[in-house]
Amino acid sequence: MMRNQRITTFILLGLTEDPQLQIPIFMFLFLTYMFSITGNLTIIVLTLVDSHLKTPMYFFLQNFALLEISFTSACIPRYLYNIATGNRSITYSFSIQAFFTDLFGVMEFFLLGTMSYDHYVAICKPLHYTTIMSSRVCKRLILCSWIAGLLIMLPPFSLSQSLEFCDSNVIDSFLCDVSPFLKISCSDTWVIEQMAIICSVLTFITTPLCVVLSYIYIIKTIVRFPSAQQRKKAYSTSSSHMIIVSITYGSCIFIYVKPSAKESVAINKGVIMLTTSVAPMLNPFIYNLRNRQVKQAFNNSIKRIVLSSKK
Repeated sequence: MMRNQRITTFILLGLTEDPQLQIPIFMFLFLTYMFSITGNLTIIVLTLVDSHLKTPMYFFLQNFALLEISFTSACIPRYLYNIATGNRSITYSFSIQAFFTDLFGVMEFFLLGTMSYDHYVAICKPLHYTTIMSSRVCKRLILCSWIAGLLIMLPPFSLSQSLEFCDSNVIDSFLCDVSPFLKISCSDTWVIEQMAIICSVLTFITTPLCVVLSYIYIIKTIVRFPSAQQRKKAYSTSSSHMIIVSITYGSCIFIYVKPSAKESVAINKGVIMLTTSVAPMLNPFIYNLRNRQVKQAFNNSIKRIVLSSKK
């Protein structure tokens, strides 16, 4: 089979080819996307306008909400456009979109690790919290998370730009991701796949290690609290973060830690859909429903809006 580098248009199969399911899928993804954008924007606005949320924990939560908006916006709108127009063709230039999708996904792990460290300092070293987690330190931690994400993503992405394609241009996915391109490429993708596996392993070792170590010390500290009310408050502060950590790590490990992309034919599209649409929608609600300060800030903002409208 002759290699052909001129193939620049591909067909994205999406979640299903059944036309009767297209409308329910469109409505589901559209609604989850709108709820995700609304919920995460609410978190961002509250942390910007409420003086009680001007702490490092909410600074990281603000950045996490912004990251969730970026991640889901890199995935869902394009697929909604494909369903609405019936045009499933994409060009290889969408690899830029795939890069940002994967970058934002990787960034979530590093940011969750950073947030775990913040929880550790807040619970285990409360007297030194404001000193350790100063504004400068918080900004540097965010910057380091971005740099780490770029260092993880750039090597395999750079190599993927030299891929060649034969006569197959059908991509069995709905997500803007590099992996389906590796599957249909007629180039030798072994180096890219091994590099991707190494980068995934580094991400899934360093960030969970930070999370696990932080929560080992957090639990040890909490059990020493003399008051049951103190223990309940500390558990309540950390539980929301742990729920999000469990959802993010569980789903992404299931999807991305796998053997060769060419051998791994069946990608669980349902899990990918949950990761890119449902999880970003749930995250702000998890924090809102389980965090007293966020709920109070939301109620205060609603009251101010109502009072302003009556004047």
